[in-house]
Amino acid sequence: MRLLDEANIEDIAIGAAVLGSGGGSDPYIGKLMAREAIRRYGPVQLYTLDELADEDLVLPVAGMGAPTVLGEKLPAGDDILRVYETLGKFIGRAPRATMSIEAGGMNSIRPIYIAARLGIPVVDCDGMGRAFPEIQMTVLTAHGISASPFVMSDERGNTLLINAISNRWVETFSRSCVMHMGATCAIALYSARVAQLKHAAIQGTITLAEEIGATLRQARLHEKNPVAALCRFVAGFLLFRGKITDVDRRVVAGFARGKASMSGSGDFAGQDLRLDFQNEHLVVRLDGRYIATTPDLIAVLDGETAKPITTEGLRYGMRVAVIAIPCAPQWREPAALALVHPRYFGYDIDYIPVEERFHS
Repeated sequence: MRLLDEANIEDIAIGAAVLGSGGGSDPYIGKLMAREAIRRYGPVQLYTLDELADEDLVLPVAGMGAPTVLGEKLPAGDDILRVYETLGKFIGRAPRATMSIEAGGMNSIRPIYIAARLGIPVVDCDGMGRAFPEIQMTVLTAHGISASPFVMSDERGNTLLINAISNRWVETFSRSCVMHMGATCAIALYSARVAQLKHAAIQGTITLAEEIGATLRQARLHEKNPVAALCRFVAGFLLFRGKITDVDRRVVAGFARGKASMSGSGDFAGQDLRLDFQNEHLVVRLDGRYIATTPDLIAVLDGETAKPITTEGLRYGMRVAVIAIPCAPQWREPAALALVHPRYFGYDIDYIPVEERFHS
C-alpha cells in the first residue's frame, strides 16, 4: 500500500490520458476534482489486489457518454458518489475499495475522487488497460464478470438501476438512457470480488499511468525529446508527425464520432494521415494504408511537449505526433479480441499487432 497525494495526481492524469487512446474524457477536469478532494479529506490509499482479501468486494465507478459534452457540462461529484452508494446498497454489502474500469483521462481519476471523499482505498488495476467506447468492451467481460447490476445517475439526481442478461444488453439500455441524461452521466458497474479480479483485471494500471506522466515531466524538465522518451518507455512506435488539416466530429447516439485528417511534416512530408474515432481512436491510415488499429493504443500528442490530446481536443492547425502502443496482452486472447476487433467497428480488415505492422 502507498498513499496518493496531489503530486501523484498530476502524473497519473497525464499518463492516463496517454493510455486512454484519446478517450476517457478530459483529464484536467478529473485532476481538479481529485486534488480538491485530497486537500479536504487527505491522501488516498492505493492497494494492489494481493494486499486485499479474496472475498473483498471492489466496486468501480466511471463516467459514460460523449466526451465533447462533458467539456461543457462539468460533473459536480455528487452524481459519482450517488451511483457508488446506490449500487452498494442494492448489492447489500459494503464495498472494500473502488477501482478504474478503464485507463483514460477522467475515468482513471474518478475513483480517486470517490476514495478521498469516502476514505476507502483504490485498487491498482483496471478493466481495459486503455479506454473503449462501449460498456461490454472490457477484459472482465471476456472472463465472465457481469456489468450488472449497473447504476447510472445524472446531475439532477435521476438514478437508474439496470440488471440485464448480458453486458451487451447493459450497453444497449444504458446508451439510450444516457441520451436523456444530456449525453453524459456517472456510472457504477462490474462489482467483483478480489479473487475474480486477480484472474481478470489488468493489474498495475494506476502505477503505469503515474510512471508515464513522470517520464514526460522529466523529459521536458531536462529538455529531452518527450515523444521519443515516451515511445521508449512504453515500447511504442512513432507513426506520424504533422499538422491537423481537418476535424469532422459530432455527437451520435451518445458517442463522439468522427475523423481527423493530417498533413505530414519533417520525415513525413508529403504524406497524409487519417484517424477515425468513436470516443477513442480506432484506426489510423497513412496514405490509405492501415498502420494501427484497435485494440492497440493510438495516442495523439502535442508535437513539442507530448501532452496527450483527447478526441474532443483535436483542432485544426495543431502540430502533433501520432504514436501507437501495443495493447495489454489480454486483449489479444480470442474472447477479448472479439469484443474490440476492427471488424466490430465496421472496418473490413483483420487485426494485426502494431509491432508486426510496423516492421512489415
